[in-house]
Amino acid sequence: MNAPARYELYVLDDGEKPVEIIEDTKIPNAATIKIVKQDHTLGNMLRAQLLSMPQILFAGYKVPHPLHPYFLIKIQTDGSITPQALLESACTKLIGTMSSLETKFKREFSFKDAEVGGATVGVEDPYGGTGGTSGWPGGRDYMDF
Repeated sequence: MNAPARYELYVLDDGEKPVEIIEDTKIPNAATIKIVKQDHTLGNMLRAQLLSMPQILFAGYKVPHPLHPYFLIKIQTDGSITPQALLESACTKLIGTMSSLETKFKREFSFKDAEVGGATVGVEDPYGGTGGTSGWPGGRDYMDF
């Protein structure tokens, strides 16, 4: 089979650098950044975060081949900040966004942890339900996984 072993898609080899920056000589204030052992998930999130920043002129990414676990992200700024500094700032903001999402996720599912024996213990249902039976079979609802 042509597919590499799964661990090769996310484990860095000895001495392998996770990020490589290539300055663009033809376009001012631009750089191409190679991020290894990552895929469309991180590439698209970084691109979207970069495009939301006012200093960016262009941000795009591509995965050259699906069997090679890296992507290239091209960044061009307005000159007030370097592409490397803007990428670092975008990563910091993205980490903050993911932390906020994790907090909200845990808060929503903490309501499920408060259930004991099928009844809620001093916690109001955040979805406006009565905490009793639902229209789903077995007394379950759509949030029961």
